[in-house]
Amino acid sequence: MDHATNETPDPAEEPREDQHPSPVRRKTVLRAALAATVAVPAALAGGPALARTLTGGAEAPPLTPPCDDGDDPTPPQTEGPYFKPDSPRRAGLLETGMPGTRLTVSGYVFGLACRPVTGALLDFWQADAGGAYDNTGFRLRGHQYTGADGGFTLTTIVPGLYPGRTRHIHVKVQAPNRPVLTTQLYFPNEPRNNTDTIFDPRLLMTVRDTGGAKEAVFDFVLAVPQDPGPGPTPPPGGTWAAGTAYRAGDRVTYAGRGYLCLQAHTARPGWEPPSVPALWRAD
Repeated sequence: MDHATNETPDPAEEPREDQHPSPVRRKTVLRAALAATVAVPAALAGGPALARTLTGGAEAPPLTPPCDDGDDPTPPQTEGPYFKPDSPRRAGLLETGMPGTRLTVSGYVFGLACRPVTGALLDFWQADAGGAYDNTGFRLRGHQYTGADGGFTLTTIVPGLYPGRTRHIHVKVQAPNRPVLTTQLYFPNEPRNNTDTIFDPRLLMTVRDTGGAKEAVFDFVLAVPQDPGPGPTPPPGGTWAAGTAYRAGDRVTYAGRGYLCLQAHTARPGWEPPSVPALWRAD
């Protein structure tokens, strides 16, 4: 396996490790089409990667990074000194008795034509709730592969803070037989985002609270050439689309009828207006 390559640590980086829905874009529609044909993760089917926490009155910010024909890929970042090769293959990093806030990260891996990348490697590693890395074993380390739809789901905890860095998760992403993208994912509304010299706002995840846990979404765009192929088919039934972040008061149409959004949420298959009266009321 072309498992994530060793890269020279940057000594300057880590142990210092300092009311209308947004328009339906190409990536949003493609995500909805993908989600409609596969099982939806229990945690969050997710909308496009957004650059802030979604709250009841929050304006949906733009895609980060946007995925469209000819767009730039997800930006790389330094590996840091704590990467270890040969992590176990697993999508869940939680262990019995592990302290910390449960976190589920889900999303898709796309190529340059905004089409999903099947069998892409994602190798995650992070600090524990106290800000420490396991450098002798593989605690909070693991790799997985995207499915036929290009999707992935990681179950872990919110990483802790340590001197010099804001809160972050490391990841290597590699399409089959292509170069490795090494980067980091960040959390919105973190005070240290303003002082961490490595922080890049293009790598912010969508994060929302779900009871005592958190759910996050991020989509990777790899520098993988692709035939654009046919454009995505808009979801049937009107303006409602899975993967869209809706606010209370937003209006959509579905199956020839108008609906009013009753509470903020990110739409997913099975939450169409007629079937979820808690979210939608017929106009």
